[in-house]
Amino acid sequence: MHDHHDTSERLASYADVLAGELPGAWTTAYHSPENKDDLVELTDRIWDLDIVAEQLAEQRLQQAAVLSRPDGAQLVVLDGHDGFLIAAIGPRALPDEAYRGVRDPNGVALTDDPFQSAEYVAADLLPRYDTALAQVRHNTIGGTQPSQLERVVLTWQPDGSIATAPVSPAAAHLLVANGFVQDPQTGIHHLSGDDTTAQANTLRKIGPLLEAHGIGTGLQHYSGRTTPTVTPAATPPTMAAGRTPAHRAR
Repeated sequence: MHDHHDTSERLASYADVLAGELPGAWTTAYHSPENKDDLVELTDRIWDLDIVAEQLAEQRLQQAAVLSRPDGAQLVVLDGHDGFLIAAIGPRALPDEAYRGVRDPNGVALTDDPFQSAEYVAADLLPRYDTALAQVRHNTIGGTQPSQLERVVLTWQPDGSIATAPVSPAAAHLLVANGFVQDPQTGIHHLSGDDTTAQANTLRKIGPLLEAHGIGTGLQHYSGRTTPTVTPAATPPTMAAGRTPAHRAR
């Protein structure tokens, strides 16, 4: 007979080791069979149209471990038929429209070795997930272009602020350290335009800092009329006056 305590300990321990081996800072939270409401909500947010969705169609989620990164990214680890499965979790509070045209970052099967699995996740699932996250966040805020691991695109907003959706933890850390504030729901980083002098100084400063980490920057107007250009240390231009997870959205 299956020992629930043993399987729960096995899953939680595996997820803890996996989180510690992934790039960036990840925390883990275990959801037991008693947390039925949490598991139902989690199932609804799993961002997968492949092996994880297939398993969940056969059997409801019994237990899971959720890995969370400070920028809002989340992964879920669950028992598979042979080993474990891991999938991305879609951000909360995003409209269905944000997921349209975005390719699902489908989950993958993992071995019983969390160290080997972490290398696989870092090389395969995480890049696809980060790209998808940037795209849905871009779709959420309209004119802001999706950033990429090696490039942060800054977009002037109609209220004079600047918004960006960095997917690199290093870029996010530098932005926050220099006055950007992250929206916990969307993951979008904003720089206030209340003090235009301070804003201009931040923009002059942030380019070289990002460039030192191999990250380019681009600056564009909200309307999209201006083509983004790499501006590592450029003087800011004059401002223009101006989830449902994909497998659930049809």
